[in-house]
Amino acid sequence: MRRRQFLTSAASLAGALSVARMPAQAADGSEAHAVPHLLDSFLALPGKKSAQVDVEESADPWRVKYQPDAELFCGSCFKTFVLATYLREVEAGSLDELEQLPLDDGIRSLVSPVFENLTGTTQARSALEAMIAHSDNTATDMAMKRVTPQKVRDFIAEAGLSKARIPDSTRTFFSYIAGAPKGEDLGWKAVKAIADAEKPDTTKFRPALNDVETMAVPASEFVAYYKRALAGDYFKKPETLTEFKRVQAMADAIALVVPANTAAYMKGGSIDWNGFHCLALAGQMVVRDIPVTAAFLLNWTDADGDAKTITAGYKDAVAEVLSKVHKRLVETRS
Repeated sequence: MRRRQFLTSAASLAGALSVARMPAQAADGSEAHAVPHLLDSFLALPGKKSAQVDVEESADPWRVKYQPDAELFCGSCFKTFVLATYLREVEAGSLDELEQLPLDDGIRSLVSPVFENLTGTTQARSALEAMIAHSDNTATDMAMKRVTPQKVRDFIAEAGLSKARIPDSTRTFFSYIAGAPKGEDLGWKAVKAIADAEKPDTTKFRPALNDVETMAVPASEFVAYYKRALAGDYFKKPETLTEFKRVQAMADAIALVVPANTAAYMKGGSIDWNGFHCLALAGQMVVRDIPVTAAFLLNWTDADGDAKTITAGYKDAVAEVLSKVHKRLVETRS
């Protein structure tokens, strides 16, 4: 739970890798429509993987995917749904980004680099920014409490994301995987004590990926969502889309994997929990007005290898994929 950003056999997988023209979804296409071996470095990583990359070249849009519907843990990537729902409520006049939201131990959560040691109130806009820019969990729970988890789930259902699963709050999620009954919030002091314990009682710990309180969204649903969200399909006013893009562009993961001077709207996620690890990234970059919408999910355990090494490999692999697509689009349009 402590890490919220990126830190520092392909042959056996080739049969499951699909490259296709998007207008003809039924069959795989030729690699002439994509960058050859685009996902090789990502697929060489250990653990369970899922990826999808959609490139909207006007003459011949194409897609590369690997197990895109796999239901893997996505970590903080789900927070984009909270942002979109909150801004829709602002648009409807039900909420106000300038409203002061309470900040205290009643809402405080683990992994909150912005708000963990602060008490008082702050603008809702600042909470939304901290939630996306620094993946602050206290900020996330402040926003979710105000907009309500049910509103977020209603939006997810409306968007047709049938496999997406989100927690009631990050603190309720942590409480559950630490052993609390379903729906019970252990409170700030208790969850902090568990996180700080040198030798925690792991006998009650549950998997981060579970059927009760989790964060899981398939790569295919992330891609479908971001394509529609960034086209403005979920918003009625242009200024709402502008605000959505402004906040999404603040995510700290972007600078680590997206080529320099490239517009991008993304959200990363991660977890380290009881020997289980996740790294994930989803969103869109725009290269010479061509949207490239992608999602990369990786779940692994201690048995798969050193976490720091795999983390570095993940970052490098995702950066390589986006760099190769960027290079193709720049050279194609030159």
